Amino acid sequence: MGRRAVAASLTRSVVSAALLVVGYFLVPLERADPATWIWLTISLAVWAVVCVRQVLAVLASPTPRLRVVEALGLTVPLLLVVFALTYAALGRVDAAAFTEPIDRVDALYFTVTVFATVGIGDIAPVSTTARVVTTLQMVFGLVAVGLIARVLLGAASVSSRRHGHGDG
Repeated sequence: MGRRAVAASLTRSVVSAALLVVGYFLVPLERADPATWIWLTISLAVWAVVCVRQVLAVLASPTPRLRVVEALGLTVPLLLVVFALTYAALGRVDAAAFTEPIDRVDALYFTVTVFATVGIGDIAPVSTTARVVTTLQMVFGLVAVGLIARVLLGAASVSSRRHGHGDG
């Protein structure tokens, strides 16, 4: 596996993450309403489909370890954007949902602190809805870090053996 392939894979990962973050700031939230649960459910279903497709792409890849990097570069930022948009929408619907009013930057910051299990505490969920969504994010974050990484690495191992590479 050459330096060019590694550079291309890392570039695709960074570009995917950057496009997701730019998209996050461009998605209109002016009409945010209590349909947050519908949005979150659909978004998490889309995230699950993206994860499955990424596992299949790793299995089919001649360079599965690089494909894992790309898969993680898409699935993790996508999960973060889904929750950040949900928190931003919650903040628009109910200014008291968190310990302070939150905008998009605050919502993304809060999402990352929850995902990273930092728990700084400057922004915390107050309403039942915000607490439930935060709890869901914690569970999905654990799944993303644990199960998804394990599945992707397992798929890379299977693909490496299938393509005759010892370390893919």
